[in-house]
Parts: sequence; C-alpha cells; structure tokens
Amino acid sequence: MKDRILYYGLIVPFSKLPFPVLYFLSDIACFILYRVIGYRKAVIGGNIRRSFPDKSEKEHKAIEKEFYSHFCDLIVESVKTFTISAEESLKRMKVVNAEVVDELFEKGRHITALGGHNGNWELYATACDMQIKHDTVALYTPLSSAFFDKIMRESRSRYGLQMIPTSKNNEMPVGSTKPTMFIFGIDQCPRASQRPYWMEFLNQETGVQYGAEKFARTNDTAVVFGNIKKLKRGYYEVEYQLVCESVSDKPSGWVIEQGTRMLEKKIREQPAYWLWSHKRWKRKREDFDCHKDENVSAPEVTPV
Repeated sequence: MKDRILYYGLIVPFSKLPFPVLYFLSDIACFILYRVIGYRKAVIGGNIRRSFPDKSEKEHKAIEKEFYSHFCDLIVESVKTFTISAEESLKRMKVVNAEVVDELFEKGRHITALGGHNGNWELYATACDMQIKHDTVALYTPLSSAFFDKIMRESRSRYGLQMIPTSKNNEMPVGSTKPTMFIFGIDQCPRASQRPYWMEFLNQETGVQYGAEKFARTNDTAVVFGNIKKLKRGYYEVEYQLVCESVSDKPSGWVIEQGTRMLEKKIREQPAYWLWSHKRWKRKREDFDCHKDENVSAPEVTPV
C-alpha cells in the first residue's frame, strides 16, 4: 500500500511536471547533495582521482561538480520516463547511425549490444526500440519491491523494449526468427560468485563481467558497442559501433576487452557523465577466492 501511495501520490505527479520545473528542482537537489550532504563524496572523488591521475585537483573538482549536476538531472529525467510520450523521448534520445545495426538486420543477424552507465540509460531504454529494425531485449536486476519492479518493467517496455530478469536469462528469445538486439551493461561490479575477466580500466585493475561475451559466443551473434553522448541538458544521441560480425574467430576475452576499451574512450571524452557514484572497484582480485589465479587468456586488441 505504501508503494502505491508513493507512486501514484508523488512520483506520477512529479513525472508530469514540465522539464523546466524538473530542472529547477534538479538544481536544488544538486545543491543539497553536493554542498550540504556531500552524497557519496568520498566514493565519487576517489573514483575520479584514481581514474585520472594525470589531471590536476582543479580538474578533478570540475568533473566532480559537473557530475553532481548531471546526476540530479538523471534522477528527474528518469522519473520523467514514467509518463514521457514517444514523441518526446525520440526528440531527446536520437540514434544517429541506425544503419550500422539495420545492415545486420538485413543479414538476419542477432546482436549483442554492449554499453555502460554513461549519459541517460533510462531514457535510452524508453526510446531504443523505436529507432532500429531489430526487436530489443535487456536483462535487468529485479527491484526488492514487487510493485515497483512491475512499474519499472512496464515503464521501460511500453515503447517496445522487452525486459527479462537476470534470474530468467534462459528465457532470452535467442530462437526468434526476427533479428533481436540483446542489450548488456558491461561496467557493473561483478558478484563474488562470478569469474570476472581482469584488465586495466581507467588506470585500475578491474574485474569485468564475462556474461555478455559468453552470450555472444553461445548464440553466435554480432556484437556492437552503443554509446550515449550528452549533447546538452536533457538531450542525448546514441551512436552504434560495430565490434565484430561474429565472435567465433576471436580469442576468449576479446569482446569484453574491446567493448570496455571503447567505453573507456567515451568516458574520457565526457568524464562527468559516467556513474561515478557506483562502487565499481569495491572488489579486488583476492576477493574471488575460487578464481584467484584464473583469468581468460588476454587477447590482442585492436586500438579504438
């Protein structure tokens, strides 16, 4: 009952506010989170400093400050997606080179799409299916509240994206006759039970989840990397980049390393718009006791 009251009494009315009002509230929230509370300031500042050791303290602070502003915009924009129209979402999240994936559609190829938590991935989830020929499917981690989990799935999928919980990944429609794009985030911290692929990412030894590459290999899909670029407040564009048409001739770990390098390059281009508040490096190699000395063989990677 409390969840319903919160959603219908607060979130939905908030979501229906015009963007100028939402951004005014975002500015207030930014002041409170950054200047008053200092929300996750140690995590955010530490992540930025370790990732960019060549930058000055002044540059670190500038990235940090801009991140807080973007983070608060991300919150209000994400709430807006609960009621945003298809027309408005397409205006604010445009795919600039759909031909990259449409060519694979014409060849009848399923796609494993790699991406990260930069730009606004919630708005991308709302708009992505309407701009390409493929069906779109994304794995997600269910919310603890059954009510909000249902609301979130309905919100993200109402314009075409199909949401499948990670616990039911065996239900991914890989046998579909229509070419499908399967969307994976590759920058989450791996669980302790997983065997990550170890590489350097943003100047730090980083364990990367291997699931996206495993899926691409098992199902013989093409692989693309999708980057969400922020143009200005509230407006983004998506650019797809072909990683490979087939993984079968690539060494193990090649896809994950290539995709992560592409993501790193985009983060360096717009450093304030990645999710620095996430505890990306909270687990170290020694935390994975059963895999201390294991890693997928390191591949040679084409520069991006």
